[in-house]
Amino acid sequence: MAALSGFSSTLADTWQEYFVCESLPSDILVYKAKKQGRNKGSENVITQGSKIVVHEGQAMIMVDQGIIIEIATEPGVYTYDAGTPGFFSSSFGAGIKNTFKEAWERLKNAGSAAHDQRVYYFNTKPILENKFGTQNPIPFRMQYQDLGRSFTVGVRCNGIYSYRIVDPAYFYKEISGNITDTYPRSALDTTLKSEFIDALQPAFGKISASGIRYDELPLRQSEVK
Repeated sequence: MAALSGFSSTLADTWQEYFVCESLPSDILVYKAKKQGRNKGSENVITQGSKIVVHEGQAMIMVDQGIIIEIATEPGVYTYDAGTPGFFSSSFGAGIKNTFKEAWERLKNAGSAAHDQRVYYFNTKPILENKFGTQNPIPFRMQYQDLGRSFTVGVRCNGIYSYRIVDPAYFYKEISGNITDTYPRSALDTTLKSEFIDALQPAFGKISASGIRYDELPLRQSEVK
């Protein structure tokens, strides 16, 4: 969006404090926003009226004392209102918004001013060209029921997969957490590849039990997935 990009580039001249992430490369999944502007206060305290820019291919969450209180999954320029959570804009339904409202009530009832507020940007574009391969052969049982015989062969697999972050709140709570700078793609790659390889053997077992030969596996990609 050219208009949005142009507006964000002039924020420093018009607003005292703002948050913006111009772009997220494919090797960065999460970025902790740095406060910008003319009159920056404490790095982890967001002042009333601060502007937060969300570009295409990004999502944003705001964390107040460890609790997610704001989320935006649509591009735009948003204004922070310290009096109430705005829930900016989101593709999530009412359920998750109600969760945030309950979190906000807990914060208000605590009776203390916020001392740690953070803005995180999430890369919601498809993360492509993720290569995988089996270091060791995966056992595949060949069964010839008509002959009453079976034997095991070793199958090596390699390929490319893609993924994308569809729930930034879940990703924050379960994976990235309170990062100080960025959460790189490489931090997740090892786990994803390991989980994929771990899932191959039971998938092979199920396919083998149906009488399919190992040389037919390329035709059964949907079943392996």
